[in-house]
Amino acid sequence: MAGGEGGSAGAMGGAMWGGMFEGGAEAVFRALNDSLPFDWRLVQEDVRGSIAWGRAIASAGVFSEAELAEVVRALGAIGEEAAGLGGPPVESGAEDVHTWVEQRLIARAGELGKRLHTGRSRNDQVATDLRLWAKSACGTLIEAVALVRGALIDVAEREAETAMPAYTHLQRAQPITAGHWALAYEAMLARDARRLVLARESADACPLGCAALAGTTLAVDREAIARDLGFMRAAENSIDAVSDRDFVLDLIHACVQCATHLSRLGEDLIIYASAEFAFVRMADGVTSGSSLMPQKKNPDACELLRGSAGRVLGRYAGFAATLKGLPTAYNKDLQEDKEAVFDAVDRTRACLVLAERVVAGLVFDRERCARAAETGFLNATELADYLVSKGVAFRDAHDAVGRCVRHAMSKGVGLESLAVIREVEPRVGDDAAAWLTVARMLERRGALGGTSPVRVREAAGAARSRLVSERA
Repeated sequence: MAGGEGGSAGAMGGAMWGGMFEGGAEAVFRALNDSLPFDWRLVQEDVRGSIAWGRAIASAGVFSEAELAEVVRALGAIGEEAAGLGGPPVESGAEDVHTWVEQRLIARAGELGKRLHTGRSRNDQVATDLRLWAKSACGTLIEAVALVRGALIDVAEREAETAMPAYTHLQRAQPITAGHWALAYEAMLARDARRLVLARESADACPLGCAALAGTTLAVDREAIARDLGFMRAAENSIDAVSDRDFVLDLIHACVQCATHLSRLGEDLIIYASAEFAFVRMADGVTSGSSLMPQKKNPDACELLRGSAGRVLGRYAGFAATLKGLPTAYNKDLQEDKEAVFDAVDRTRACLVLAERVVAGLVFDRERCARAAETGFLNATELADYLVSKGVAFRDAHDAVGRCVRHAMSKGVGLESLAVIREVEPRVGDDAAAWLTVARMLERRGALGGTSPVRVREAAGAARSRLVSERA
């Protein structure tokens, strides 16, 4: 029962709360109740928290220095024992990770093991364990995000001059560089990293010492406990501390945003790798073939990125729905937090690792991209800007170019055919030709945040400097 109310082990065998119960728990109840198969992941955090609690209650007179040393030694050995196990020891009969640690402590330290839980509840114990785990998970995800960002910056630097079409409504819009496209996703992931930093801050409050809900009676220094465990602060309200799972939602939400961005990246690459576009080729190691069609090279990795976003979003929606109707303080519904956050973090991290491999292996077909950027009237806005430079109001220029496009389409030519365009808009001079080349269109987008090759190189350098600073 990860996070359930309980005192010392009693007549229920593997339980910590058996004193007033005569019969054993129903098998169907235990099947739903026992959480050791999934909360085993918190075993090292539980050992750390137990050592910190031992030190705290020793200061309050529960243990002598020698007794504390024995408890700490035994807990350290339990941590090593747990690390050597291949999986959760369900054969132990322990209902949760806290029970297992206490069982092993009693086996190793006898009566001292029974005294460790003095003044502590599994409510503040599990909340502490999960916060420790969440902080570590945020750090792991931030580093995984950094690797994808680095790969995108590599693409931006390498493809700073590679022209390609940009799309709105999946219709060709204006030319950009492939480097600019890559930096758009780097910007999204940079925000994801900041959200993970905030999620880590959300988890950075220590509930230990809040007991079941009203606080402990022992004279412990909760701020010292927080420092001992590496928390920034002690949780301020004991009722809120044992039932607050906002930090779990914050972490899953950060995962949702990140998974959503990876899904969009995957969707772009699925489109760009299709025969109809053929802008990029993906490495063999992140694609698959067909059991029937020998010619197929399927972008399965990107489809997995896209599909995983729905799974992570489902974890957020499911756990938010669990929280919405809970009354004050601890309720067993909160046990749903672990599988939700564990799965969201695991899937997001796996997607990040995969995304880094996908991006690192991309090869842009520069000629194909350039040809696509030259067709489809992507220079229409440029022609409107040209007319504006001649003193035409933009709205009038917009209307005039629309008529030019319609006329050019009817003749089967592009806007570069100035003689044809002048049949509709005589104000277009020979000097318009310089405005309508892809290279000139890119060059003119030199404002901050624009797609000019110069700006893309500057932006890539700035992004790399930020990334290095953040990782430091």
